[in-house]
Amino acid sequence: MSIKPINTALCSFGMSGYVFHAPFISVNPKFNFYGVVERTKNNAQEKYPSVNTFRSLAEMLEDSAIELVVVNTPSITHYEFAKQVINAGKNIVIEKPFTATVKQAKELIQLAKEKRVMLSVYQNRRYDSDFKTVKKILEAGVLGNMVDVEIHYDRYEPVLSYKVHKETPTAAVGSLYDLGSHLIDQALVLFGMPHSVYADLNSFRPNSKVTDYFDVKLYYHSHKVTLKSSYFVREILPGNIFHGTKGSFIKSKADVQEKELQAGKMPGKADWGKEPESAKGLLHTEKDEKIIKEYIPSFNGDYMEYYDGIYDALRNGKSVPVSGEEGMNVIKVVEAALKSHQEKRVIEL
Repeated sequence: MSIKPINTALCSFGMSGYVFHAPFISVNPKFNFYGVVERTKNNAQEKYPSVNTFRSLAEMLEDSAIELVVVNTPSITHYEFAKQVINAGKNIVIEKPFTATVKQAKELIQLAKEKRVMLSVYQNRRYDSDFKTVKKILEAGVLGNMVDVEIHYDRYEPVLSYKVHKETPTAAVGSLYDLGSHLIDQALVLFGMPHSVYADLNSFRPNSKVTDYFDVKLYYHSHKVTLKSSYFVREILPGNIFHGTKGSFIKSKADVQEKELQAGKMPGKADWGKEPESAKGLLHTEKDEKIIKEYIPSFNGDYMEYYDGIYDALRNGKSVPVSGEEGMNVIKVVEAALKSHQEKRVIEL
């Protein structure tokens, strides 16, 4: 079957463009890294000489050759930029967080339907090695019914970011939107929507004006899921702690892709996304009336799976890898968490 590459353009070439999008678009024969918006610089062209540089989003959207646009700008701009992209008749990938509010998400989903363009939310952490491994363990049923789950995204970063937009208390800013979008999405992939939410949010870094700590409880009829993130965890705990009626699975957050991409490595090789042997998850359970305690090899992480899914959606009529509705459900939980924190109570969904 012949491949018809998708001319793809990025709305910016900061860390998101440089690390998470351009490498995968540029090496995948199903895509043509066609363009990027850079207001004054030519960083993308220096690394990818064939790419077209546009000085504004409006200028880029006038180019009829562009079929897919990635909105990877600061989260406060996602809604307005996405509206412009969709109104221009371009298919769209929107970085997480999808939007600041559920109302904005609904509007973009409806607009995309009216304009008959594809809309997808970029949730690359579905393709992390640790999450892919956890998902397979749950699907195998070796833990029994879930009882208690914790998913962490911790780091030690006590100093404010040099990126001013990340520290300015505006809509869709703070760790609940930034890191929380990943954890909430993973919980929803594994368990669906919870029936209620409780959240404790805080700011612990000196002079921080945005959330940099969250502890969010998702309540299901059979079990509870805790999503936690702090910028003051120097000794990193296991990122995945799953306890079921038969056993437990404990797994570190060990995906290597971001680190390798930041170091300039390009995806596509057979060993891409392979964790070190030391990062195996511990399975402690019961099988055939025998107690098993063993370390489980991890699946390779691969963000390329997301872009392969986008190609299949646009060229082969398959389901979008992360739909607008799935992105909106994440924001529903975020809004419930914000309301829970403000009102100090459990919020029913």
